[in-house]
Amino acid sequence: MSLGIHHVTAISGPARRTLAFYGEVLGLRLVKKTVNFDDPGTYHLYFGDEAGSPGTILTFFPWENAGPGRLGIGQTQETVFRVPAESLGWWTHRFVEKGVPHEAIEKRFGRSTLAFRDPDGMRLALVGVTEAASEPAWAAGPVPAEAAIRGFDGVSLLVEKGEKTAAILTDVFGFEPAGTEGTTTRYIAPGVAMGGTVDIRVAGGFLPGREGAGSVHHIAFRAADDAAQEAMVKRLREGHGQRVTEQRDRNYFRSVYFREPGGVLFEIATDVPGFAVDEPAATLGEALKLPAGLEPMRARIEAVLPALT
Repeated sequence: MSLGIHHVTAISGPARRTLAFYGEVLGLRLVKKTVNFDDPGTYHLYFGDEAGSPGTILTFFPWENAGPGRLGIGQTQETVFRVPAESLGWWTHRFVEKGVPHEAIEKRFGRSTLAFRDPDGMRLALVGVTEAASEPAWAAGPVPAEAAIRGFDGVSLLVEKGEKTAAILTDVFGFEPAGTEGTTTRYIAPGVAMGGTVDIRVAGGFLPGREGAGSVHHIAFRAADDAAQEAMVKRLREGHGQRVTEQRDRNYFRSVYFREPGGVLFEIATDVPGFAVDEPAATLGEALKLPAGLEPMRARIEAVLPALT
């Protein structure tokens, strides 16, 4: 059984600008303020719904002097959020008011979609979903609950050839094909609302992508627990010949990584233990949280991190 996408991690420019856009313009909750465990001089900021639920989490490595990325083969082309269908007009006015680059609303696979970009040029979209009106919304944010982002709808991947990528989506992660428009084939996780859609766009002849500000670093898929994750790893190795990393403890989930045949970095992340493991749900994202191994270096780390306010 597929659980869909757990989180999306991207690279951005200055941390304050990232916080302002995703927190104040899009109205996402900052649910965790920590550091890149592999590079503790850099923030790792997590945005999501009120509880930091899997399927709603967009995270950033904000590098103050990051050069721009370039979209290309082997990258995530677009990250798509779900909002109530009747709110797309409200969002269009908000983007005009806030100076957010955006396109005209268009139909994709029968649903109205509003594409836009963040300050680093990262490609994003809002898809209007009738059912989203009854899904939980963060009532304390700067966006009215009736228009608020509910979580991910899904992502689109840009690859040279799609067959092997599709095989992993269906055989390992439980997605099913759900139609084709042009060179894009849609895959859905049956019964999954948040993060239940992955589009594969085949674009032979494009240049490879270049990582940088505005590009997605990796896509994480959900595993309920360690046992489910290990079953996926076994299937990747034995059925698809994939090389997978050892499990890494990220405090809020446990992860393994592999680069799928189309070149996109994939992660499998456990749902447990979640973001309330080291701070109360009511105050998520307010304090800088560090893993135990980095806690003795807190003063040095705080000294080099840029101020967020």
